[in-house]
Amino acid sequence: MASSDAEKLNNLKSAVSNLSQISDNEKSGFINLVSRYLSGEAQHVDWSKIQTPTDKIVVPYDRLSPLTEDAAQTKALLDKLVVLKLNGGLGTTMGCTGPKSVIEVRNGLTFLDLIVIQLESLNKKYGCNVPLLLMNSFNTHEDTQKIVEKYAGSKIEIHTFNQSQYPRLVVDEFLPLPSKGETGKDGWYPPGHGDVFPSLMNSGKLEALLSQGKEYVFIANSDNLGAVVDLKILNHLIQNKNEYCMEVTPKTLADVKGGTLISYNGKVQLLEIAQVPDEHVNEFKSIDKFKIFNTNNLWVNLNAIKRLVQADALKMEIIPNPKEVNGVKVLQLETAAGAAIKFFDNAIGANVPRSRFLPVKASSDLLLVQSDLYTETDGYVIRNPARTDPANPTIELGPEFKKVGDFLKRFKSIPSIIELDSLKVSGDVWFGSSVVLKGKVVVAAKAGEKLEIPDGAVIQNMVNFISKEVHAAGDI
Repeated sequence: MASSDAEKLNNLKSAVSNLSQISDNEKSGFINLVSRYLSGEAQHVDWSKIQTPTDKIVVPYDRLSPLTEDAAQTKALLDKLVVLKLNGGLGTTMGCTGPKSVIEVRNGLTFLDLIVIQLESLNKKYGCNVPLLLMNSFNTHEDTQKIVEKYAGSKIEIHTFNQSQYPRLVVDEFLPLPSKGETGKDGWYPPGHGDVFPSLMNSGKLEALLSQGKEYVFIANSDNLGAVVDLKILNHLIQNKNEYCMEVTPKTLADVKGGTLISYNGKVQLLEIAQVPDEHVNEFKSIDKFKIFNTNNLWVNLNAIKRLVQADALKMEIIPNPKEVNGVKVLQLETAAGAAIKFFDNAIGANVPRSRFLPVKASSDLLLVQSDLYTETDGYVIRNPARTDPANPTIELGPEFKKVGDFLKRFKSIPSIIELDSLKVSGDVWFGSSVVLKGKVVVAAKAGEKLEIPDGAVIQNMVNFISKEVHAAGDI
């Protein structure tokens, strides 16, 4: 490290030691991360060393170890499992103020409701005890604590813990924002989901789970409706002593920026777009060479987490995330849980069906999962077999639909989209009830005009559907 950087780090250590809002573990974790960042650990990979992983490393789903039919063995399998949902995100992108996991997804049920119902039905069916862990951030902790109270009578154990809270770095002075007077929430950040491993350990939850005989944790984003417990994957990992498994799925043109698995220096590794040399970015985005991407559904051995955290061996690639807070340029240093794959023994990928990746990142995704394209049973959101096209329709909604509240107001009921290929909506558009959309549909309201689509309208392969032309329900 250059002497100027060493001086920066010493000044930062001194300032961080005076921050009373965070623990000693958080202080040392933060300084460790900044130290690695300043030492300039290589971010890019040597492109010539990248190899396509074999089916032994990224196992096709249909080649996973076969499941037993014995209910007692299945129970024994599930009793080794804990489900952990990453619950640190706010629904700000979709216009919500609380945790994203409490957005209503289907039939009045939130993401969290669906997760709890799934685990309740699983535990009841097999007589097992699969607990639920929620990793919150300081942004979502208080709200989640209140929300979890409603599950007090639930048949599953629910545990919460917080991920680390790190100070944002003022770029110009390389000092923590809180020590510059920003003492509110804006002075801090949660350092990405790569922090799940040390936080699980520091919270005491890891030791408690191990003492209960738990062996594997299934980690997934709380907003991925496809991330449900899969016995076949769990069974394969236990049979083959795999310490880590990343679920990947075939890439489409909508997923070109997603991380992918590669073989590199004899190990399986996650390759993110940020690590790709500029001259190879187009190659990385191609779906010909890199055919799979990371769903962020991860299965990890708990004893292996303990071993690696204790050895301080999980040195995942650092993701610098520049921001601006009240006019001050700041830096957040983050890590991703998927990047930890290369540190675990016998790590693999599992090439799973696309149905296991159903995230809700925007109101267009909400339209998909609330429509007749899906049904809900026992908390599981299942694709309607009446849809013959394996791909989902592409949906592009204008800014008027961005916030969940506005989105819901603009639909008397969610349209039928079983036969829809694509939908683009722009302008002040309002949908009546029982509307049916088929083929390729573009709905555009003229500037300054309100476009109301009447109840029962059937719109097929229609471009520039303008308000003045609509008077009654029926085929259009």
